Amino acid sequence: MTRNTFFLDQHGCAKNQVDGELLISRLEKMGLSRVDNADDAELIIINSCGFIESAKQESLDAVLGARQAYPEAKILLAGCLAERYAENFRTELPEADGVFGNGDLSLIDGTVKDLLAGGRPVVRPPQKGVCCGDRNMLLSFKGSAYVKITEGCDNRCTFCAIPIIRGRLRSRPAADIVQEIQDLVARGVKEINLIGQDLAAYGCGTDDDVFNRNENWHGALYGGEPAPEGKKSPLKELMEQISSLEGNFWIRLLYIHPDHFNTDILSVMQKDTRFLPYFDIPFQSGDDAIIHAMNRRGSFARYSKLVQEIRNAFPDSCIRTTFLTGFPGETKEAAATTERFLKEIQSDWSGCFTYSQEEDTPAGAMKQTVSAVAAKRRADKLSRIQAEITAQRLQHRVGKTYDVLVEEIVENKAGTDEGLAIGRAWFEAPEVDGNVVIRYDLDDEKAVKAIVPGEIVKVHALAASEVDVDGEFCGD
Repeated sequence: MTRNTFFLDQHGCAKNQVDGELLISRLEKMGLSRVDNADDAELIIINSCGFIESAKQESLDAVLGARQAYPEAKILLAGCLAERYAENFRTELPEADGVFGNGDLSLIDGTVKDLLAGGRPVVRPPQKGVCCGDRNMLLSFKGSAYVKITEGCDNRCTFCAIPIIRGRLRSRPAADIVQEIQDLVARGVKEINLIGQDLAAYGCGTDDDVFNRNENWHGALYGGEPAPEGKKSPLKELMEQISSLEGNFWIRLLYIHPDHFNTDILSVMQKDTRFLPYFDIPFQSGDDAIIHAMNRRGSFARYSKLVQEIRNAFPDSCIRTTFLTGFPGETKEAAATTERFLKEIQSDWSGCFTYSQEEDTPAGAMKQTVSAVAAKRRADKLSRIQAEITAQRLQHRVGKTYDVLVEEIVENKAGTDEGLAIGRAWFEAPEVDGNVVIRYDLDDEKAVKAIVPGEIVKVHALAASEVDVDGEFCGD
């Protein structure tokens, strides 16, 4: 163990990753040094997830494991789990030397000073604004970065604990977001992934004034009120401001609630092809009764129509979604309807998760629970259906040439002149989708020089599996 060192054990989603990157920079400004191995750390920070039961248990296990392995280190539980159960952990988690929530991250400075001085701080910072600041180290693969544009959520889906953990919806000023993107591009970042609980809600918080002209979109999004007459959605206007930036980079929009999808953004994306036609829309279910029980306004027909509208604008578009199986009251018939919905929309990718009963959520008190066995069986069925659809849709990518962001070089076998690298094309989001396998000749000086993590190269797709595309380098 070395004094004034810290190790970050990162858990959870991309939004939590951004928080982790902010924490790293703040701690380094305090004079602490980040280490790659917990063995060397005086302070171990578990940046936790508190969304569903399995993620909560994983984060708790990380705390218990660190305490056992490093009895002399200081252990700080941070992130969503800490935010949600801070007061419980004050007495019920003695293995943690401190607890720090995910609100105002600037309070980490005093928290760590207290902890290293021998205190046991339990801090739940206020949920105000959207935390931002220096991120000197990005935890993504080289060349890619997440940019958080909103925090919290006002939709109140009945199964979701995010409003409990992250608070009310609030948005960053557009000028701040544009400046951050400009700075990241100047640092060599090629792919910007915009994130928030629901990008469609950007600028729609009750206190949001992202363009300094006092427009309140909250009622239009959540209260059934008409949108301000003749006005663009705040997300569209943000995208137009981003579009004014110069440079060769990608912009990917992640997580757009299907009830709020801003169809006016499609025209922006058509004009500026740096906005990737990749749409992450978590439908959760295809059954009307379950959709409404989730506190959503959509339906099988409405969501199918949305997908068709997107594909009319972008015939080659990529659609990712998420399904939640085993929601209270989900019958065999409802599950079958969701299977039919998946076959109808033919999404390129989807994630399937079983329902996690979360305290303090409306669904947590609902009756008609579904057994864990049935929920898993239904998730597995959806996964098999999606695997078939993905394999078919990837076949349509074969024979074309794509820009591919190189993520890593694969160690090549001795005695062979074939190089291998892993990357992603525009239809593959980081961490959750498949990859492009890049094959190249190690005797080709141009290829070896071009295929570097964080750079974009041209790759011709030769074949596709159920998940990945196999291609060969054909230029930079």
